[in-house]
Amino acid sequence: MTDKKISKNPLALLGLLGFLGMLGLTTGNAGFYGFFGFFSFFFALAGKTDEFLMMNVARAGLNGFVISMVCIGASVVLMTITDSMEVIAGALAATLVFPLLTFVISFYIYDRGGK
Repeated sequence: MTDKKISKNPLALLGLLGFLGMLGLTTGNAGFYGFFGFFSFFFALAGKTDEFLMMNVARAGLNGFVISMVCIGASVVLMTITDSMEVIAGALAATLVFPLLTFVISFYIYDRGGK
């Protein structure tokens, strides 16, 4: 029964990337903590897949992509300015967390009928 749900909504497979966050707990590397946000994609199994869902995913994905480009640019600047590994790890974590949060929040707003 689970295979049918995943085949209907392959977006839920992105939830498996959340297990990479466990590497942050075992290695102490804060850069892996951003992967915990991918667990939110398992909520995609609860809903139905239709053309409005795919349109909302595309719109929210665009927002996440734009924030990702801004975060990557800021991270590169921080990496060239500082020698602190904590700052670099935090910048990498932010590069993963902020676009994912932007996608999830945008998708929630679009799914509820927001423009």
